Amino acid sequence: MKTMNFAQNLVNLQNELLLFAYKLTADHEEANDLLQETSLKVLDNEEKYMPDTNFKGWVYTIMRNIFINNYRKSLRDQTYVDQTDNQFYLNQGAGLEADSMEGAYDLKEMRRVVNALPKDYRIPFAMYVSGFKYREIADKLGLPLGTVKSRIYFTRQRLQEELKDFR
Repeated sequence: MKTMNFAQNLVNLQNELLLFAYKLTADHEEANDLLQETSLKVLDNEEKYMPDTNFKGWVYTIMRNIFINNYRKSLRDQTYVDQTDNQFYLNQGAGLEADSMEGAYDLKEMRRVVNALPKDYRIPFAMYVSGFKYREIADKLGLPLGTVKSRIYFTRQRLQEELKDFR
């Protein structure tokens, strides 16, 4: 696709992209930022576009991926490094306890259940909640991917069972 035609197709999609960005972010400022970032990335990667593919779908995929990456980054920014010997990343949980006394009690109860779990289950779950992917957890802990997934699944099931009265 020639550069002028490529850019014109992108300009024609701007209104639809802005609506999609708003659906993803639910905030006008963030939607505008996402639209701008997507437009720049699309223009920078024009040579990667294959003329026989759906242009609109290609651009939407880029926007969705940027949104997901930004979301994961924001989750990682909310973590801190545990300075103990094992140096695992744990979720700080900033702001959750201040919401209400009931919310603080629920969070305290959830922490009690998770902390009562064996270390082999507690650490992968804490890393998963912090925003790490299964593969990253497996690599950091030196465990098979299936083991990490099953431990996280087991921990979720245990939380649901222990906290069923709080729903």
